[in-house]
Amino acid sequence: MNILLVYPEFPDTFWSFKHALKFVRKKAGAPPLGLLTVAAMLLPEWNKRLIDLNVTDIKDNDLKWADYVFISAMVVQRESVRTVLKRCKAAGVKVVAGGPLFTMEHEQFPDVDYFVLNEAEETLKPFLLDLAQGQARRVYSSEEFPDIRQTPVPLWELANLKHYDTISIQFSRGCPFNCDFCNITTLLGHYPRTKTATQIIAELDGLYALGWRKSIFFVDDNFIGNKKHIKTKVLPVLIEWRKDKIGMPFSTEASINLADDPELMRLMTQAGFDTVFVGIETPNEDSLTECSKSQNKNRDLVESVKRLQRAGFQVQGGFIVGFDHDTPSIFQQQIDFIQRSGIVTAMVGLLQAPLGTRLYERMKKEGRLVDQFSGDNVDGSTNIIPRMGIEPLKDGYRKILSHIYTPKYYYERIRTFLREYQPPKIRIQFEPQYVLALWRSIYQLGIRGAERVHYWRLFFWTLFRRPRLFPLAITFAIYGFHFRQVIELHVD
Repeated sequence: MNILLVYPEFPDTFWSFKHALKFVRKKAGAPPLGLLTVAAMLLPEWNKRLIDLNVTDIKDNDLKWADYVFISAMVVQRESVRTVLKRCKAAGVKVVAGGPLFTMEHEQFPDVDYFVLNEAEETLKPFLLDLAQGQARRVYSSEEFPDIRQTPVPLWELANLKHYDTISIQFSRGCPFNCDFCNITTLLGHYPRTKTATQIIAELDGLYALGWRKSIFFVDDNFIGNKKHIKTKVLPVLIEWRKDKIGMPFSTEASINLADDPELMRLMTQAGFDTVFVGIETPNEDSLTECSKSQNKNRDLVESVKRLQRAGFQVQGGFIVGFDHDTPSIFQQQIDFIQRSGIVTAMVGLLQAPLGTRLYERMKKEGRLVDQFSGDNVDGSTNIIPRMGIEPLKDGYRKILSHIYTPKYYYERIRTFLREYQPPKIRIQFEPQYVLALWRSIYQLGIRGAERVHYWRLFFWTLFRRPRLFPLAITFAIYGFHFRQVIELHVD
């Protein structure tokens, strides 16, 4: 049996980093973790190939070779999915589809032959058994949350890792919180299910053996969802594993209450975590109450961010405008918060209601649902009718983005962060590509760029004030170039 695993293309989004990746001559952020994990669950004697459309194209010969195409996608990849399905239909190859997009919207894809929905550990095996007997149903779904201690190591060897800048792995699924705009608990549950430390070490050892030395992103919805387990069973093992390793800094997602636990922060940085994405959402307490973001309430959010930075974390932040309790003053409040906090990578989006969330059901009941959930965090779209009116909301939204990513304020924010940041000690492997990226940044940003004055000011400020952080400062400058390209595409 010949299986072609196809990963659709991401549009030009905030998190695609397409414009930044060109500086290090990479084609995509990370290989598709879900598809490579599914590949490891298929029969070992089957022939498998991966086509990541973010790296390469599908050729007619690929489709002629395949007995089945397996495709997985997120909502933001919807348009690329439709293109792939047309190619498969024209070639007469059957399609097996899964992942978040199809789990939420499978009725919208009549050209798919088989849907393997929810988590593959629960639904893939029944499909494969029925397929072998020639009696496969069209839809396989489950409300059960599987034990991911049985999840195999992804087949990394199917991907050409030289094209990627990072690699994603997963330790846990699910989140204990109940934010009403988030569909994670609908898809993966409230109770964080975890792999064993042995599994994680096996995955890391496999990547290390393949020569991988760059960053690892733990894609957990909330890495600290089970803090006791993380502290006692996982982080000590990762700390021990890292002792004789070079490179492979870790990043992840976590809730803001990480800042309340000095021991947990210390263990994470010792284990090699240097970046954490936090859902800040809004400085408006009434809006936090509205969306049930209880973990963010009754605290000094700026100070919480600063504690994380001083502990050794680059804090990436998610922000939302368009809550019912937002007033016109929220736009300046968000700008002020982002600038004061020194969150360089600040993703600001309009409130959207994904299918399956409590927010979606509330908006549906109130007759306030419109259009389709785009899945793009910064495209300036929303599928709900906002209380303040759509035009004032979009005008304020454009004000935020045009301010925080204007070179003057963006570079100012980098310096605010660098003054606070105390980086963890991670031995990084030198790569010539990074030196070339520096020279490309000098040419693109320091000579040709509209931001050249701010670039050189940061360049020399960091060299003299925080020389150890010079590579990070240049990285942020390159990120800023990407963010401005995306914002100009979507918002202006």
